[in-house]
Amino acid sequence: MTQYRVLPGPEHFLPPSAASMGICLPNPGEAHINGVIVPEEKAYEEAAKQFLMAKVPTLFPGPLVLWAWNEKAAKKATAIRHLYNTLKECVQPGQTPMLIPMPDYRPKYPKINPEVEINPNHPNLTIWHNKIDCCMFIGVHCHQANLSLKIIRGGTSCYTIAMCAQAGHEDAMLSFRDASVEKIMRLADAVKRLKGTVQPRLTSAKSGASN
Repeated sequence: MTQYRVLPGPEHFLPPSAASMGICLPNPGEAHINGVIVPEEKAYEEAAKQFLMAKVPTLFPGPLVLWAWNEKAAKKATAIRHLYNTLKECVQPGQTPMLIPMPDYRPKYPKINPEVEINPNHPNLTIWHNKIDCCMFIGVHCHQANLSLKIIRGGTSCYTIAMCAQAGHEDAMLSFRDASVEKIMRLADAVKRLKGTVQPRLTSAKSGASN
């Protein structure tokens, strides 16, 4: 049996959960890339490269960091803004960094406004509308993040990164664990360090949607 890897899709209508396919979560000090456990330092470099290669690198902050419900959340939000500003400073002409919030988890029917928000029940709509080819979830409760990551993997070719406050997300293509202000800043530093060393793709992400 071929070993399963968590790769950009479109995979198929109902992709399996990565955990059911044998993908394990990293230990402290580690991360995973495509389901393979790696040292955390390697993941910072790979995440920075993916952001710098993307035509529309996008941050999706969730309720755990959007609302200043404690001092730690407010500091993380400031760090995320710094990461976003760093992306804007480091990309090349033709690349368009975005910051799109996930303010809550309620399904938005009959219509979501994909220009200003993403929802875990139909995240592919925001990915398709904005032609996002690389994104990072941060501050999203684990079960909602995993739901989103599976849907994105099933219906789009978007490269997914997750920075989790707990043990990580096996359904992302790249996942950090134990998210903190320091880790967000280290990722921003990696982006700054690799500025100009990565050739951007400048092509839109593929989707599983019919036109």
